[in-house]
Amino acid sequence: MNKFLTIVMGVFLATSVVAGNQARDIMEKVDARDDGSSVISTMQMTLIDKKGKQRIRQMRTFSTDIDANTEHKTIFFLSPSDVKNTAFLTYDYSGDDKDDDQWMYLPALKKTKRIPASDKDAAFMGSDFSYADMTDKELDDYTFKLVKETAITRKEGKVPVWVIESTPVSQDVIDETGYTKSTLYIRKDNYVLTRAKFYLKKGSRVKYMDVRKLEKIDGIWVAMQTTMTTKQGKSTLHKTILTNSDVEINKEISSDIFTVRMIEKGL
Repeated sequence: MNKFLTIVMGVFLATSVVAGNQARDIMEKVDARDDGSSVISTMQMTLIDKKGKQRIRQMRTFSTDIDANTEHKTIFFLSPSDVKNTAFLTYDYSGDDKDDDQWMYLPALKKTKRIPASDKDAAFMGSDFSYADMTDKELDDYTFKLVKETAITRKEGKVPVWVIESTPVSQDVIDETGYTKSTLYIRKDNYVLTRAKFYLKKGSRVKYMDVRKLEKIDGIWVAMQTTMTTKQGKSTLHKTILTNSDVEINKEISSDIFTVRMIEKGL
């Protein structure tokens, strides 16, 4: 290799290492951001098919931190009648090699189904979100690269962001999440993931996530409206809108809410 090329390659590699380290530092701050010790909310899920037909589902959601590495989440479906009394329970573990636990109660069958890791890339209740999307991601399962710094338009105006490329470190992570790569847009002012592009391993499809409405409630940033859109090429295949309301932060929640017995019993 000639001297000029050696110098160029050295600069490129050094820059890549710095960009990778900076990207990891940013993602650690995203992960460490205070999101409250518990959250209760009413949520509306709007499902929109490729013809524009809408279905609306109402839910009541609960989440709480058990300790520094464990979070429990429960979702109760309230309406319409075809999903009423369906419930979903997640034990989200971080910081170790323990797989997250997920259960779905299906009232029509009067049966609770455990969600295996092999099914976590499947659609959650017919939405554009997967079961894997319902849990936090382990930073060590990915490598991060700072692609650029830019600004995106939000209601309050132009918001500066970091654009970070996230790549799974193994095929196991790809198989579980269903994503081969992700592009993440992180707000510089509050370290909130505000936009993302997820590349799916199946069907050459891409999913676009966008936090359309963000509010600060009791000092905690909360995504009040989030969309997830699945596309193939330029065609929109499906879209999901999640809208939060009646949000309560840091309220005490009974541990009974986060049990298989409770999701079978219902609210």
